[in-house]
Order: sequence, then C-alpha cells, then structure tokens
Amino acid sequence: MAKLDLKAPFPLRLRPENEQDLAQELWRSQLPNPDSLPQWRLVRRMLDLMQLAALSLTPLSDLPSLLETAFGSETPDLPIDYDQMIDLLQAWQTWCLDHGFLTYTLTAQLYGQYLLPNPEYQDRRLSRYRYVLADDLDEYPPLIGKLLEILLDRGTLGLFTFNPDGGVRQGLGADPRYQERAIAPRCGQILNLETPQGLAPELADKLLTLIDSPLSNIKLPPSFTSLQTLTRAELIRQTAEAIAQSIESGLVAPQEIAVLGPGLDAISRYAFAEILGRKNITVELLNDQRPLSSTPLIRGLLTLLQLVYPDPGAHLGPPEVAEMLVALAPDIDPVRAGLLTEYCFQADRTTLLPVETFPRWDRIGHQAAAQYGDLVAWIGAIKEAIRQRQVASPVVLLDRAIQKFLAGGQELPRDQQTAIRALIETAQHYWTVEVRLPERDDNSVGRFVKMLTQGTVTANPFPVSYGPARSVTLSTVFQYRASRLSHRWQFWFDGGSVRWLTGVDGMFGAPVFLSDWAGGPLGLEESDRRQEKGLQRLIRDLLGRTTERVILCTSELGTNGQEQLGPLLALATTRSPFKI
Repeated sequence: MAKLDLKAPFPLRLRPENEQDLAQELWRSQLPNPDSLPQWRLVRRMLDLMQLAALSLTPLSDLPSLLETAFGSETPDLPIDYDQMIDLLQAWQTWCLDHGFLTYTLTAQLYGQYLLPNPEYQDRRLSRYRYVLADDLDEYPPLIGKLLEILLDRGTLGLFTFNPDGGVRQGLGADPRYQERAIAPRCGQILNLETPQGLAPELADKLLTLIDSPLSNIKLPPSFTSLQTLTRAELIRQTAEAIAQSIESGLVAPQEIAVLGPGLDAISRYAFAEILGRKNITVELLNDQRPLSSTPLIRGLLTLLQLVYPDPGAHLGPPEVAEMLVALAPDIDPVRAGLLTEYCFQADRTTLLPVETFPRWDRIGHQAAAQYGDLVAWIGAIKEAIRQRQVASPVVLLDRAIQKFLAGGQELPRDQQTAIRALIETAQHYWTVEVRLPERDDNSVGRFVKMLTQGTVTANPFPVSYGPARSVTLSTVFQYRASRLSHRWQFWFDGGSVRWLTGVDGMFGAPVFLSDWAGGPLGLEESDRRQEKGLQRLIRDLLGRTTERVILCTSELGTNGQEQLGPLLALATTRSPFKI
C-alpha cells in the first residue's frame, strides 16, 4: 500500500461481469467500433490479455512487442492499436486502485510484481511455512510456480503431483512446461508412475495412430466400440436409448456412465434429460453454466424489477410482461397473460392497469383475475414503500418478490433454486459496488438488467448443490477433465465434430504467454501443431479416466446438416458396433 501510495477504502473484489461492465464504461469514448469484432468482445479480449500477462509475470509494457511478433502490426481478432490498448489497461488499473476495487487480474498483478519479490514479505511471511503441497501442478500458472520456487529455495519441503497428459487449463493461464522446468530440478526425488490408469495403456497409442494414419492396419479391442447414425437428432435418441438399455440390463449403473462432448447445446441437454427421464433415469449436468437470462423465471423477476423501477431507455413490451405473469402467477396461462398485457399494460408508462380495464375481464377467470390483481396491488405497495424509503435497495425488492410469489423458492426445482440464488448473489454484489460509485447516474436497475440480459452471468452460485447420487453424468470434455472425474463407461458424444480438435477453451493470444512459445508468428502451422498436441493430451487423459468401455457416438451430418469432418471420424471406420 505504501509503495503504491494507495489511499482507497478497504478493497472490494469485482466479479467478472462487473469488471466487464465498468471497463467498457470507462473506455467507451476511446474504443474503436470495428466491424470485425463487437465492442464488448474487444473489451473482454483486452481484459483477458491483461489477466494472462499477470499470471505469466509478463509486464504490460511488453505486450505490444509480443503481440506484434505473434500477429503482426494489426489483426482483425484484436482491432485496436497495441500501444493504445496498453494505455487503456493502465488507466483501468489506476481507476480500480483509486476506487478500492480488486479484480482477479489485479490481485495477481499486484502479488506478482510487488508483494512476491519483496524481501520483507519473503522473510516475514514465506519463512513461516515448512511444507508446501501442490496437486496437479500442470494446472498452475507461472505466478504460482514462482512462489513455489522461492519457497523451495528458502528450504521449504515440497511434495508435488504432475500429470503430463493434463494441462486442462492451458490457454487459461496454466503453463505445464514452466512448472516442469522450474520445479522438477529442485526436487530431490521424482517418482514416475510407470503404469497408466484406466484404458490408456490398452487404447491410447492405437487410437492416436489411427487418427494420424487412418489407413493403418490396427485392430481395436472390444473395449472400444461405436454408435453411428445419419443425423445428430437420431444420434441423441440412439445414444440415450443405448444408455437406458445398458442400465436396465444391469450391465452398468447410472452413476458409472458419463456422456462427454466437445460442446453440448441446449437441445442436446434437454433431449438427454427428457429421454432418460421418461425411463426414470436422472441426468446430472456437470457445472452447467447457462446464462441467468435463459431462465424464464429470472426474466420474469427482471421484468418485475423494471415495472417497479421504470427505465426510460428500456423497451419493455407485452411479450416480456406476459412471460412475467406466467412465471409469477401459476393460474395465469399464456393465453390469459396475452389478453391481460394487450389491454392492461401501458408500455409508454411501464404500468399495469387494473384488470377491469379489460372490457371482458370476466373471461379471465376468478383465480387468474385475483392473482393479477394481487400482483398489481403489490407493485403499487412496493412503489409507495420505496417513496417512503422503506425499501433499501432493489436487492430487498427481489427478496420480497421471491418470498411473495415463489414462496421463498423452497418448492422450486433444483435448477430454478440455483438460478434464484445466483440472481440474489449477483444483485447483492452489484449494488455493493454501486455504493462506491456515487458519480454514476441513477439508472442502476437499467444497467443491472442490461448486464444480465447480455448473458454475462451464469447460474453457478456458491455453494454448489450436487444432483442425485444415481445419475448419468452429462458434461463437456473440458468440465469433465477439470473436475477430475472417472467412470466405468464413457460415451464420446458427437465424435464427428471438428470441435474435438478446435474447441479449445482458451483465451485469445494465450500461446504468447506460454514458456514453450518459440517466439514466432502464430500462424496456421503453429495453431495446427498446438491443436494436435492438445488432442493427444485429451485422448490420453480421457482414456485414463475410464476403466471398462468407450463408445464413440458419431453422425454423418452435424446440426447444420453438413457432413462431419472431425478428427475422431477415423476411429469410426475401424470399430465394432455397440452392442448390449
């Protein structure tokens, strides 16, 4: 604090959605409006580059030269002058520190550049630790590697695990090669586990050889089979039926099955849950991170918020109000909701009129009319309470609405309870931040609603509640590997997709910050090389996480109706058909 001359109040952590919102507002007048990239995505990429630099101990001033080496003097993927970008990032850092805000990136940056190198910190703090243990060292960034180096050099005893086929978070800050170079020479003893786990010893080399050379004369064992269809819709149905038949026959239990894909859209998630649910088989969506605004109940609460706090710049229309009525009033169906909004909603004043405004309001029915009248009366009472300063903030209003119309949310399905908790947590944090920004205009509700409807917040609050123990796991490959799970059976879904090779969950420019980057242009050749290495790690890691069977599920056509050209298709022609 003294070295940086900080006089701000006690630090407050900014969540990623607030970081994005505030940075874009700070830079708005200086950002370009490129045709190749939406402005909000440009802001996200700039912040991501700042985060990667902090985690890799790279000074911000080095970014222009690194980016120019990798991408040239300009690139449509980052349509801004590199030096101007540094100026904006430094202005953002100064603004945050002046207001007492800390982001994940700023925390890493301050720790790596100021605190960790400080001799007093090392003598007074790090000398207290006699032992250090780090699991999955391949998932750590260089910042943590530097901390471990200092600890080991000061005599701390360490124990580390390292998975050469891991590096799941490579592209998100992890640098396995850095850890291997920095930590391994400092270890007095290295134990290599000679026997790989799961099906990796039996299948890994054979599968990778077939992917590289599809014409190779390699016979796969019965532990690797496939399920092939013409269309993706048919693939979902047949895969779900194969899972159900396997469970019903007693070959495998639901909790011993994982369905993994490079990406799972909403249709796939819904179809698997629906088909298996009809057979009394539950599905657990692993770390399902859908935007809050994708939940009708949340959209209904946001509409209610806008009815209480009207936003002159918003375009709240009858469809949104009708959806709110259906979500919050169980006796109002979509038809009644449409009639009520057509006759009783004044869009220009963002107001709901009494039900009697509808000439034939008797057609609505007694129960629906009563619930609508109750909602209108509640909105009027809340507005009066706000005028009398009896409602401290919109967070209190949301809590009262949940208690009033949703009975506190206790009887709702688990996914809706999760969404409500995420909404409350996000709202609490948002208005805590707003208190520190008195210079902003009063339309905080409008900005909050806009932030959520842009899909920047997902329903993944803390603490996370887990699904039933006897459930089939449905997950993306990334989430599955990151969660360190293993199953008897794995269904590799959508095996024909190119996303098995290209669908890396990484930030823009991430290879620039890796210690194994040779310092040359990041062209197609370098990209292909890294993707192939990533696919090899992925295959070996997945095979190490299954003990009995892998079923490759492919379709000739993708969701867009075009022929699939993914790297795993070479395995589909050398397989045995899946049989119960």
